[in-house]
Amino acid sequence: MQKFPMTAPGLQRLEDELRNLKSKERPDVIRAIAEARSHGDLSENAEYHAARDRQSFIEGRIQELEEIVSAAEVIDPSTLSGDTVKFGAHVWLVDEETEKEATYQIVGVHEADIKHQRLSVSSPLSKALIGKKIGDTVSVPAPGGDRTYEILGVKYL
Repeated sequence: MQKFPMTAPGLQRLEDELRNLKSKERPDVIRAIAEARSHGDLSENAEYHAARDRQSFIEGRIQELEEIVSAAEVIDPSTLSGDTVKFGAHVWLVDEETEKEATYQIVGVHEADIKHQRLSVSSPLSKALIGKKIGDTVSVPAPGGDRTYEILGVKYL
């Protein structure tokens, strides 16, 4: 079975979502299906079909989350150190063209969320950063042309 590297908070978010789907969403959709069935003819019952579609999505997501959680390999970034970028690192970068600074944490594929500055370990930027040190420059292909970043700092929190 393939293991997925993940931070403890990332695993906790997935476990919370799984728990919510099983304890709240699944029973709610079952009640919605029962309610829609009570309205009679199922062939033209939009509520019934919508509830069944929702149930299908929930069951699929539960199965997906159970597989991910069971294969998670938790890595604690606070036990790591150094100035080399590795999984779990918080990396401070500056875009050499625009001079804009950004901070990202390199996390597992299933916990990535760019809105919260969590960058997937499999993303092109992460792949370019892994193994590099403070002061190094990396070039990353982007739709508008290659982007060049300088690593300003690396921390393991």
